[in-house]
Amino acid sequence: MTDDAPKVLPSNTRLAMVAGLAVVFIAYGIAVSGPGATLEGLGKILLARDMLLTDYVELGGIGAAFVNAGLLTLIAAAVYWRTEATVGGGAVACLLLVLGFALFGKNLLNVWPILGGVYLYARFRGEPVSGHLNTAFFGFALAPVVSEILFSTSLDVAVRIPLAIGTGIVIGFILPPIAAQLFRAHDGYNLYNMGFTGGMVGTIVVAVYMSYGFVPVPVFLWATDASAVLAPFLIVVFLGMIAAGRYVDPACFRNFRELLRLSGQAPSDFAAKAGDGAVLVNMGVLGLLTTGYVLATGSVLNGPTIGGILSVVGFGAYGKHPFNCAPIMAGVLLATLAKGADPAASGLILAALFSTSLAPIAGRFGWHWGILTGAIHVSVAQSVGVLHAGLNLYNNGFAAGIVATLVSAVILSIVTRGGERTPEKL
Repeated sequence: MTDDAPKVLPSNTRLAMVAGLAVVFIAYGIAVSGPGATLEGLGKILLARDMLLTDYVELGGIGAAFVNAGLLTLIAAAVYWRTEATVGGGAVACLLLVLGFALFGKNLLNVWPILGGVYLYARFRGEPVSGHLNTAFFGFALAPVVSEILFSTSLDVAVRIPLAIGTGIVIGFILPPIAAQLFRAHDGYNLYNMGFTGGMVGTIVVAVYMSYGFVPVPVFLWATDASAVLAPFLIVVFLGMIAAGRYVDPACFRNFRELLRLSGQAPSDFAAKAGDGAVLVNMGVLGLLTTGYVLATGSVLNGPTIGGILSVVGFGAYGKHPFNCAPIMAGVLLATLAKGADPAASGLILAALFSTSLAPIAGRFGWHWGILTGAIHVSVAQSVGVLHAGLNLYNNGFAAGIVATLVSAVILSIVTRGGERTPEKL
């Protein structure tokens, strides 16, 4: 490697950085709420049903939400380390999604049956489990299924516990082959492929259980008074990422400019292409921009919105950057305003953040297609949740999978008309 080449960090160093961020979350949570309130709130989180939207900041307080997120991320990082899995940009994105969604749906109780199911699938196939860890941890999107069966049915506890565990294991077992198949449908234009997969599987699970008389009851918990406490913390974290990028690679800003030219179409490991320094800068910039968007619209920082911000930040290592995210978010905002709706409303602010799953469309075909795609996405995202009854945490990923599959096919047919070549994938 020459001195001018992008600096690429070893897997264990990347894991250590993620673990460090998780520790920061834990320490901040305890500092804000205190040990006693944190422990009490953590108990509430573990016994919650966790359907969309169950904001852990509102349910258990900032301390409990942040400790749950930090501990779960530390355990996930330890699993990657113990299995000697390669930690590329996709794994970094996966771990940041664990951190973000552990603020509103994933917790220290409800995720393990899904991990167990993926483990059994790997053993069944005779393949190393390390090769399926991203699928397993992304697959925690369906963790609310486990909690819903455990805590909201009228069945006897002797039935609920094995049914919840068994359902989670079956979900984990079938996720890898379904995810691989559905990826072909959108060809990498939806970065949240597991959201697409989770939506499909969740729809089937809900349909089966409802046919036997089980009716999920909607949940809506949304903290509105935590922005003043959370905003400074997030700003410091994201500025810290930029500073870390400069420390890792003095040429990070030059490499960041090169990163901005990438389309982001999956698979697109930014760390391998531009180096870890540029990726850290990209993640920090994305974090500052999305936090600014939430506050500028008049919305609030809480578990779900921080989860959305961290999903953008995490995929700053694997497909997202400001140039391909901005058109998608602009499309969501313009469509929202055209409807006379409030962009700060819970569903619409989350749609704006998670719509960036479609960033590769803007990166590959141009900003105008990105705006159109974002405008379509927000309507689809508002409609598909009923199919899985809120049991798929990646509802926008489900919507994005549908949009990407259809829209990318139409765009390709238009841009290749008359023998024209499609834009090159960088």
